[in-house]
Amino acid sequence: MQEPHAAGTGAPGRRSGPRDASAAGRRPSAPPSLPSWASWWQRPFPDANTLLLRGRQPALVDSGFVGHARETADWARARAGAIGLVVNTHWHSDHVGGNALLQAGGAGIAAGAPEAEAISRRDPGCCSAEYLDQPVAPYTVDMALDDGQVLRLGDTDWEVVRTPGHTPGHLALWQPEERLLVVGDALSDYDVGWVDLALDGPDAAATALASLQRMADLDARVILPSHGPVPADTGAAFAAALRRGRRLVDDPDGAVWYGARRILAFALMIRDGIPAAEIEPYLHARAWLTDAARLLRSRPRRSPTSW
Repeated sequence: MQEPHAAGTGAPGRRSGPRDASAAGRRPSAPPSLPSWASWWQRPFPDANTLLLRGRQPALVDSGFVGHARETADWARARAGAIGLVVNTHWHSDHVGGNALLQAGGAGIAAGAPEAEAISRRDPGCCSAEYLDQPVAPYTVDMALDDGQVLRLGDTDWEVVRTPGHTPGHLALWQPEERLLVVGDALSDYDVGWVDLALDGPDAAATALASLQRMADLDARVILPSHGPVPADTGAAFAAALRRGRRLVDDPDGAVWYGARRILAFALMIRDGIPAAEIEPYLHARAWLTDAARLLRSRPRRSPTSW
């Protein structure tokens, strides 16, 4: 994993604190029909949205970006006390950034088995932190999660649903009584997760599409994505996601471009921008750009002004 750098904590003007019913003049941020034991925090980039499940063992699903770890921990503690378990939908920096701080405070960390095992081995590619140049504070995984495993989170049981594609260890969480589905980065109301054809192979988009179909077949009442709002129409959100996922399968070059744009956009956000004079050297130092160019049967080229 990559130690945090001192770069910015988000895009200028995008930061906002947790939105609660108690905030003066504001409506509750929790979407309609969520049970009383669940608190939902829709967060701006670069953080992933956060789900807090209250009960005898309070649990947090995803922990945001490392630059906002203290904010995440304080928000959760104020609403549920000590957090017993953090479950990560996958290991990207905007989902695991608060893990180290929460673990230091006594929380266990749970993650999909492929990623949990890699972290336990201290594989150099953990969290894709160096590859994507996205900082992650080192943490350990206490519980490796397998498909079909049932977790007690708060006071309710949730089923682990393996949903590889965006990353090989990506997972969803299914609460069958309430028909709630935590979908991670697999989809949002406006997007689907990018796929890394360079690291995860040419079948990554097809794998992601199969995961989308598996989740759609659960017929969830509410889906909780890692970015953006809770979709008002679950069926329409899945229909749109399946169309987008199919396009990534049918157009591998488009999938490569899509991933490259998303990676660069995140880099700009976590640094509060990159000066124009520095952007080209920055890009030429990135392995993901070299890989993208190779998949596009090209190579990174320098502008004449940089010769």
